[in-house]
Amino acid sequence: MTTAPARIRLTQYAHGGGCACKIPPGELEAVVAGLSAQGPVDPAAELVVGLDDGDDAAVVRIPGGQGLVLTTDFFTPVVDDAYTFGRIAAANALSDVYAMGGTPVVAVNLLGWPRDVLPAELAAEVLRGGLEVAQQAGCHVGGGHSIDDPEPKYGMAVTGIVDVDRIITNSGAVAGTPLTLTKPLGVGVLNSRMKATGEMSEEAVASMVALNRDAGRAAVTAGIRAGTDVTGFGLLGHLYKMARASGVTAVVDAAAVPYLAGAREALADGFVSGGTRRNLDWVHPHTDMSAVSEDEALLLADAQTSGGLLLGGEIPGSPVIGEFVPRGDFVVVIR
Repeated sequence: MTTAPARIRLTQYAHGGGCACKIPPGELEAVVAGLSAQGPVDPAAELVVGLDDGDDAAVVRIPGGQGLVLTTDFFTPVVDDAYTFGRIAAANALSDVYAMGGTPVVAVNLLGWPRDVLPAELAAEVLRGGLEVAQQAGCHVGGGHSIDDPEPKYGMAVTGIVDVDRIITNSGAVAGTPLTLTKPLGVGVLNSRMKATGEMSEEAVASMVALNRDAGRAAVTAGIRAGTDVTGFGLLGHLYKMARASGVTAVVDAAAVPYLAGAREALADGFVSGGTRRNLDWVHPHTDMSAVSEDEALLLADAQTSGGLLLGGEIPGSPVIGEFVPRGDFVVVIR
């Protein structure tokens, strides 16, 4: 009699999961402080967008009014299934190009794998998932790099193209414009629950594997010039960076923010990542949270993986969750 092999849960081989594993935003800003001024003496191309405002990707100008968009993103497993993990990681990496108003053209894989612990067949499934999503995006996958790593990690380095005159950046928000969010929040608490209990949210997975391609295109068509994607720093963290860089205040209507089914229940059950709590601590001095409870604030700071776009303007089919106003006493206000 043979015994069926035990199901391997990828999340149990990592200390955290997805974008919740990001270095805390305050620490990261301290690490990269001053690097933006250290450009080459004789640059081969003009750097249009760099480190200055913490944008999603770098952009260099190329002939013909076009820009090259360059970004990279990788993380530890956020779900247990290898193929699904690959799909989520690829969608997340491609999102940075869409958030800048660009189109991804080619990607290379980044893979860390504990080869003596997890079978190579699972690594192949991760890569298969990533390839499928890249192909859905019309983006080539041209190889990559792998290392033997104590924890499984996967992502992509992505190159895209963008119209330099229509780039979407953190610093482009203007007072008097609405604030739009293109995917519901709650991925972080639902993934924390899944890691602890094995209970997967199909709605969360569907959100994470969905490309931000259509939202990015709609934003460019609408003439939007301010935006970012919502990932590990949560809605509040990414919104704080955008409003700070633009010199405005962002006002969030908490009742208008959409959430995935089960997110509030997962929060009530205590499935909150350390990354989410660090996000809230970081924005707290700059945010008026007097109108909401701590639980509501935690959901707004929930560390997302492959979240939606946060835009200074309106696009069809996505909810308006607030507005940008002239800079006041706080950089972000929750009402």
